[in-house]
Amino acid sequence: MSVVVIQFITLDGIVSDPDGRGGTPSGGWAFRHGPETVAGDKFRLGRTLDEGVLLLGRTTWELFSRLWPHRDDPFSARMNAVPKLVASRTLTDTSAWANSRVIGEDLVGRVKGEPRDVVVAGSLGVVRALMAEDLVDEYRLLVFPTVLGEGERLFPAGGPPVHLTCAGAERTGAAVLTRYVR
Repeated sequence: MSVVVIQFITLDGIVSDPDGRGGTPSGGWAFRHGPETVAGDKFRLGRTLDEGVLLLGRTTWELFSRLWPHRDDPFSARMNAVPKLVASRTLTDTSAWANSRVIGEDLVGRVKGEPRDVVVAGSLGVVRALMAEDLVDEYRLLVFPTVLGEGERLFPAGGPPVHLTCAGAERTGAAVLTRYVR
């Protein structure tokens, strides 16, 4: 089992509000390069998504549950079919998106006990909880040619050092997919 974190990220490490729905002044930065930049399986998840589980925080799940079920392209079919685990203390009804289940309080224990690969999309609070327990095996970052200067960073200033190896990089339109492994 591996934990794979996927994130849209700016050159200066900002991951917050890539679609602008958070209402921040610099939000929407990932979509300024056109919808094709983020469409489809840009993170090259393939079989990892087919055979694994998708882990989301409540806010990301709520956003995705309004978007993905209404799409019918091949990647959307994968997103709709994958089992989805939702880390939440407040969400009770997951009927808006098929194959979703709330995992509740013990996020770390649930991830440690998961036999399948776990893909974490967005969900910075979930990512940080897993980072704190040294559970992230791979980061797949879609890096956009944007510098924001402020916002939530994937690796916050003052955090512990993280030593990774670059496992590959490829241009995907206006962004670059970079894979880092521990």
